Amino acid sequence: MSQTGIRRGRFRRSPLGSKWTPYIFLVPAMAYITIFQLVPLLQEIYLSFTKTSLLNPGRNVWVGFENYIATFQSESFQQTMLVTLVYVVVCVAGSVGIGLLVALLLNSRFPGRGIARALVTIPWAAPGIAVAVIAVWMLNAQYGVLSRFLSGLGVAVGEGGVLDDPNLALPAILITTVWQLFPFTAVVLLSALQSVPDELVEAAHVDGAGRWWTFRVVTWPVIRPTIGLIAVLMAIWSIRRFELIWLMTRGGPLGTTKTLVIDLYSQAFDSKQLGTAAAIGMVGIVISLIIVVGGRLVANAAERNS
Repeated sequence: MSQTGIRRGRFRRSPLGSKWTPYIFLVPAMAYITIFQLVPLLQEIYLSFTKTSLLNPGRNVWVGFENYIATFQSESFQQTMLVTLVYVVVCVAGSVGIGLLVALLLNSRFPGRGIARALVTIPWAAPGIAVAVIAVWMLNAQYGVLSRFLSGLGVAVGEGGVLDDPNLALPAILITTVWQLFPFTAVVLLSALQSVPDELVEAAHVDGAGRWWTFRVVTWPVIRPTIGLIAVLMAIWSIRRFELIWLMTRGGPLGTTKTLVIDLYSQAFDSKQLGTAAAIGMVGIVISLIIVVGGRLVANAAERNS
């Protein structure tokens, strides 16, 4: 063997230094997504076109779009879609709006700001199950603190309590959900506010701009992409929210708090209809995709106009 051949054999490049290195590191993530995400999704798509019972899941009868047609023609599902829409809109608007106000407050200088920043994260850090149990206890008709408070204000609360009242159950769940979600948006928006250049803020103040004009011209363009992203995330998380609603009302009373996820669970484990549940799940996936794509299009349009 020649001296050149020996040198080439000695200094052969390692596979980790080749062009395939990035793909090698992607293999574990792709395997996880394929096994735990893609395969179940394909199974759900197939189930949505079949009549499958939970008691005998191995026996499938192909029914085509029958599950989707029956689902959309159901009046209870139409009510479920309306409740889901109200739940998502209020949760997104409430969590982002309150989170922005709290972030603006925490971004200013005042004594005890560090302690306030730590305390504001408590609702988000609390487990959803614990939040639901505490909310049910506080809204209990006999010894609930909030039920007595509402009664003192003259708000009529039935014998079953707030959560058994069709007019009060959904607002109670919305308030509880927003209370748990807004700390996350506040922390994210606080980090976005800290990226606003101090020089621009000071220049606006020197030019005589007030707080509102400074926020509109200087702060808003910087934090707008973050607000758009957090709004999309909150919308998707609101559609998927299950444990809080289930533990507080189980979708009742009279279906006034039944969202897509609650309806999916009821169809699968109460009615034992896996095909119908899969169809409802696919509706939720399509809605989530529409939210993501719509959010991206709105963000691109805003960037072009700015």
